[in-house]
Amino acid sequence: MDPQLHPRRMAPNLIDHFYRGGDRIASLRGIEQSNPFQPEEWLAATVPRAGEGETGLASTTDGELLRDLVAADPEAWIGGDHSLSARPSDTGVLVKLLDARQRLPVHVHPGREFALSHLDCPYGKTESWLVLDAEPGSAFHLGWSEAVDPDELDRRRDAQDSEWMLSRMNRFEAHRGMGVLVPAGTVHAIDSGIFVAEVQEPTDFSLLLEWSITTSTREESHLDLGFDTAMGAVSTSALTDVDALVRSNDLDSPASGSARLLPPAADAYFRLDRAGSGAEFDAGFAVVLAVADTELHGARGESVSAARGDVLAVPAAFGPWRASGAEANLIVHRPGSGWPQTLGDSDVA
Repeated sequence: MDPQLHPRRMAPNLIDHFYRGGDRIASLRGIEQSNPFQPEEWLAATVPRAGEGETGLASTTDGELLRDLVAADPEAWIGGDHSLSARPSDTGVLVKLLDARQRLPVHVHPGREFALSHLDCPYGKTESWLVLDAEPGSAFHLGWSEAVDPDELDRRRDAQDSEWMLSRMNRFEAHRGMGVLVPAGTVHAIDSGIFVAEVQEPTDFSLLLEWSITTSTREESHLDLGFDTAMGAVSTSALTDVDALVRSNDLDSPASGSARLLPPAADAYFRLDRAGSGAEFDAGFAVVLAVADTELHGARGESVSAARGDVLAVPAAFGPWRASGAEANLIVHRPGSGWPQTLGDSDVA
């Protein structure tokens, strides 16, 4: 079989970061964690960490960078509309495992309009979380519970007043199976003890309002734009519809067919499904995380096995495919509905 026509198994890709975590990633993936500051794994990533060369780029188990494979044959990987993507290696999505063993800082990601104007990129960073595990009492902090004054926010940011910021944010406890959409521009933080699969637009743009609890610095916190400009990416309005951004899912019952895991508003940016035996997917790029042993069957009769903890990058040329197996259980991450034709659209969430 042409290697470009079937899913490629991805090598481990743990990322050093400014916060602690990563042991649950290592356990799921069956790998060793070399230090306690490896809280993320970037799965089938074709974009690197901002300003860090090739850090973050994912390789196949054969040692080939997925970025290079996609760029060499974008039609096979992305499909006939690949010319509408941002670059030859663009897959429309960035997928991570994130295992926080300390609270993440209050931070924000820019939207598409801001990113295009100030960062020369058509993608912002709307993102989402699927909770794989959460310690009792651990919580998400998402959006302002009441509108905040921009000048006051600037003062509190400069003073690194964490208590003031967190006290004005919506807080809700994390539970296994919860799917959460985080619109660009929305302040957010994750408590210690939460382990998520994160799917997002394919960028690494983060504006830190709170850096004092990390190893980062003020000068590393404003996207190299200066805070006067970068704060234009931050919504200061109240987020009053939090419930519309959260979906509950049962990840513990036997998987059967496919089930969407995120609120409908996520579809414009990315799609996330749980797949059991009999689940069927249209042709298109996908990143698959195996929760249990599963077989993937392509349109031409090819099949690829995925054991628990395996990560596969599925090319469009594999065609429509289905999952099978007595214990079949996959988490399937895909670009947004209609991508890449929708890439130029404004933020809709």
